[in-house]
Amino acid sequence: MADETLDAKGMNCPLPILKAKKALKGLGDGQTLEVLATDPGSVADFQAFCRTTGNELVEHSVDGDVYRFLLKRVA
Repeated sequence: MADETLDAKGMNCPLPILKAKKALKGLGDGQTLEVLATDPGSVADFQAFCRTTGNELVEHSVDGDVYRFLLKRVA
């Protein structure tokens, strides 16, 4: 279970990324953030976001039209 959940459903790029970035700042090292999004572009966006910020994309999945990402904050 994630330490925090961000519901970004209905938001288009770049809002899910911007809100996730802000939410991750409020977490401690090693804590996790679950992000729920409906923008199909969010898959590539979160992969790129984690590569550039150093945070870890622990997993991602799709359930219908909802994309779920589990991000781990890394110092």
